[in-house]
Amino acid sequence: MTYHINWDLDSIFPGGSTSVALQEKITRLHTQLEDLTSQVQAWDFNQDQPNVSQFSAILTLEENISMGLTQAFSFIEAVQSADVSDKNAGTVTGQLLELNSQFQTIHTILVKKLVLISEDKWQELLQIPSFKAIAFSLNETREDGKELLSEAEEALINALSIDGFQGWSDHYDSLVATIEIPFEEKDGSVSLLSAGQAFNKMSDDPDSAVRKQLFEKWEAVWTKKAPLFADTLNHLAGFRLANYKAHHTTDFLKKPLRYNRMKKETLDAMWQAVRDHKKPFIDYLNQKATLFGKTQLSWEDIDAPVIIGSNKPQVYPFDEGADFIVANFRKFSTKMADFAQYAFDHSWIEAEDRSGKRPGGYCTGFPESKESRIFMTYSESPSDVSTLAHELGHAFHSDVMKDLPILNQDYAMNVAETASTFAEMIVADATVKEATTTEEKIMLLDTKISSSIAMFLNIHARFIFESNFYKERQTGIVSEERISELMEEAQKEAFQDSLSQYHPHFWASKLHFFISDVPFYNFPYTFGYLFSLGIYARSLEEGANFEDKYIALLKDTASMTTEELAMKHLDVDLTKPDFWVAGIKLMEADVQEFIELTNNL
Repeated sequence: MTYHINWDLDSIFPGGSTSVALQEKITRLHTQLEDLTSQVQAWDFNQDQPNVSQFSAILTLEENISMGLTQAFSFIEAVQSADVSDKNAGTVTGQLLELNSQFQTIHTILVKKLVLISEDKWQELLQIPSFKAIAFSLNETREDGKELLSEAEEALINALSIDGFQGWSDHYDSLVATIEIPFEEKDGSVSLLSAGQAFNKMSDDPDSAVRKQLFEKWEAVWTKKAPLFADTLNHLAGFRLANYKAHHTTDFLKKPLRYNRMKKETLDAMWQAVRDHKKPFIDYLNQKATLFGKTQLSWEDIDAPVIIGSNKPQVYPFDEGADFIVANFRKFSTKMADFAQYAFDHSWIEAEDRSGKRPGGYCTGFPESKESRIFMTYSESPSDVSTLAHELGHAFHSDVMKDLPILNQDYAMNVAETASTFAEMIVADATVKEATTTEEKIMLLDTKISSSIAMFLNIHARFIFESNFYKERQTGIVSEERISELMEEAQKEAFQDSLSQYHPHFWASKLHFFISDVPFYNFPYTFGYLFSLGIYARSLEEGANFEDKYIALLKDTASMTTEELAMKHLDVDLTKPDFWVAGIKLMEADVQEFIELTNNL
């Protein structure tokens, strides 16, 4: 092989979870936090003679601590993702959570001091060049600070969150590490698959009997441990809701929207466009069911590959997948292609298909090293190539911003998913265009449309479920049985009752519902997907001239609201349905072509 299928973490901290260098970093962070505490407590923004230089020094130290914590957190998460049995990683995570709690507490003291500055003096401060460059972030921080409780109350919440909030999220990871899915091979032997391996095989295997066997056992395993997952989800949500209530809000969408820097009107316009244009995608599912010889698809069939005649699904060994991505990135952007090549050459990707890994895929950043790492389980399918391109899009986004002030690198999840989905779209489109036969084109269109199904139907189901779950959780604990009912009801609504069987314990198997720091880890995916479609359409119109415009858009993603970003770079109003409908119609064209081609078989 040309490229390594395992990532290089030793260049970050050698020695894994027992790394001496990592412990030295943790010790330095302790010292830096003590220094920051002293500086913040001593700082007094005198109304007549503001101590600007001291404020600048505080921001610099905060920036260094933030980067150091992220560097260490990203590393230990990577270690644990690659080996869920690494118990020492959990110990290190605990150390970092303690440090982060201290950091958040002292940051709260600083923010409360910012709130006390008069508006006139604040505006004067923002005119100083070094602060003007980060004015959006400073204004955002000060505005959020107006809703903070007392320093003592915020400190207590931060301390309790380690065990009462983050602890439940970590507990979920511990539970998932025990998941094993029995799979009976054709020779009668039984293999025990990790959650990640079982999910990939259940989604990608062309044999319906294999998918059915795996789905039944998959659902059974998650059902068996559902009471534990229900406790975890209830306590995570309960802590979050109690925190919201303490801050005088009962609107559980307020923080997710603020985190994503978007208006409720934008979210509503997007979902309304999706609701109004589902029919073509339901038609696609029905057509796929016909091709499979079924009246309706079952849940495990949604992502299954369409096989025409004796054709087999396209296979991309890791080297071929990597080269395919680089070659097609280059058609759009030399900088994207060169970046991806660098990532492959320097072993930034953990791709091996083996047991002991956590399910799913992600990209994580190391701000001190100005590098990223990508985690996934690569099984050589076209969808895996798309996933790899998706994560490389995240990494490229971080790379073009790496020299900006750290406060101007903190982009929200919805625009983060824009860069990743844009990269995925380049590769998915390329696979279809390079098809040499009708049969191959049908199979590749199917893979491409699967992303639309995920964004318009599956993600919508997750949003409906989470919204309804939080409504019920506001009045008390939601039983395991009721949670599963809510999940199945949401799936039926989102998929317009087009499936023969649903996945009621999907909520238990999906990590996104158990992430502590980002609530409603769903709608930003659909936002990013549709937003990237608009960008992709613009790139096709402008060709190579669009590369610099695209990078300029990415660099602005942490420096303005979502609506401002769209207006500045695309001249569109996200609170109106037109933009969202235009993106959906791009994918409707693929669905129409798929149906026409398969009708002619």
